[in-house]
This record gives sequence, C-alpha cells and structure tokens, in this order.
Amino acid sequence: MVEGSNTVKELLIKNNLELRKSLGQHFLVDPNISRKIIRLSGITPESQILEIGPGVGALTAMLCQTAKSVVAIELDSRMLPVLRDVLEPYDNVTVIHGDVLKLDIKVIVNEYFAGISCSVCANLPYNITTPALEVLFEAGVFDNITVMIQREVARRITAKPGTTDYGAFTVYANYHSTPEILFDVPPECFNPRPKVFSSVINMNIREKKLLIPDEEKLLFRIVRAAFGQRRKTLVNALYTVFNDLFEKKDIEKIVVNCGFNPKVRGEMLSLDEFIVLTSNFLKHFVTFCR
Repeated sequence: MVEGSNTVKELLIKNNLELRKSLGQHFLVDPNISRKIIRLSGITPESQILEIGPGVGALTAMLCQTAKSVVAIELDSRMLPVLRDVLEPYDNVTVIHGDVLKLDIKVIVNEYFAGISCSVCANLPYNITTPALEVLFEAGVFDNITVMIQREVARRITAKPGTTDYGAFTVYANYHSTPEILFDVPPECFNPRPKVFSSVINMNIREKKLLIPDEEKLLFRIVRAAFGQRRKTLVNALYTVFNDLFEKKDIEKIVVNCGFNPKVRGEMLSLDEFIVLTSNFLKHFVTFCR
C-alpha cells in the first residue's frame, strides 16, 4: 500500500518516472486525506467506485479496502506497472488504460458494474477537471460524485447568484447535482506540491432530470448566452444570441413576464429562475412559430 510522500517518491524513482505537468499530475501523499475522502463520500462495502487518474494508486488501494469493486481509468501508460505492483494484493480492482474524455463511460459502467448503481471517487487531474465532470454528468449512470479538484473550481461550482465565482458552469453543475464542499486540502499534501489549494467536493446526482432533453438544450443555450457577456443586461445578452428568432422588445417582454427587472444581468439568476426563463422562451417560441 502507498502511504506518505517518501513512498511515492520511492515508487517514482524505482520506475524512473518524472511527473508531467501536461497531465496535471499531483499525487496525494497524505493517507489521512485519502481516509477522510472515503469516509465523507459515504462509501460502504457494497459500493462500486469509478476512479479517474489513480496515479500510483494511493487512493485506489484504500478504495479497494473499503468498496465492493473499483475501476480506475489511467491515461499515463507509465503508471500501469506501478499500479500493478501497488494493487496486486486486491482482487476487486480493474485498471483501464485510456482517456476518460474519449471513453464511453456508460459502456464501462455497464460492463464492469453490471449496470448497478455506482459512484465516482477521485483526485481529478487539474488539467481536465471541467471536461471530466461534464463527461461524468452526461453519462447519467452515477448516484454520487466525490472528487478533489482545484479550490477555485469547487468555489465556482458552489457559488451563489450575484457573486464573482458564479457562472455558466455553476448552473450546469447544479442542474445535474446538489454540490457541497467537504473540506480544503493544502498543497503540502501532494507530490509535487501544486501552487494552489484543492477542495474535496461532493455532488449528489439528481434522481430526476429537471427538464426534458429539448428543454434542457435550450436552457443551456440561454445560460451560455447570459454569461457570455457578463457586463450586458440579460435582455441584451440574449438578443445577441437569439436575434434571428426574436426582436429585442420580445425578449424584454419574456424577461419581464418572468417577474425579472428588464435591466437584470444574467449572473443574478438562480438555476430555478433560468428554468422559468426557459419555459417562457418556449411559450413565446411556439407563439412566434404560429
């Protein structure tokens, strides 16, 4: 089992490995943090876990000791021999060599977990945090996602309307889940040390979609438009994107009918208010097409 910075360094030296910044590799070396992640994520002996970026297997080994089964996806082929050695004592783990951004996650879950509910627990590589979360959300096969990410990104995900950190990805993540920051992790818990703090965030996946697919697509188009030019009012930002469908006065009417001030900016709207706006857009779109 891998515990402590010295052991990680020894494994890297033994296998003649140099960490690659391009892969966002910062390995967790504090076993107490790994234990805390697993404890707060609610993993039980019946849990089935997908891990992304296991590295040298520090967290992976603990997951194997706690969960029923673990599938770990590792992009860096140089880490595979290390993982084989570290995880050799465990018969409940599978390591897949591949890119989580290119793999079909739903197929992997159905193959290795027999379609039974599963969760994600991982120290995500910094350089793929946002696209990796998008892949996991869109897969639609997880009950829960607990990941360690840059504190800045965690704060964006949990930000409140009207704050600097609040943005399109905040709305997107909250549409799919109910996120909560569990705790922060300082740089000295990693090898090599990152220049920023990390946070462990737990995201319980919503049991039911809030909108049907076509409505969902429109919602995120509206959200992207609203945050695309933050200095503009919501009306002006939406008109920039939807001017092929609506006159500006029509968009202002839609915004006012939602109960919003016509001068409001998109960053002030909550997820629920964006959903109301989407519903009103659809009503006016139907009227427009008649």
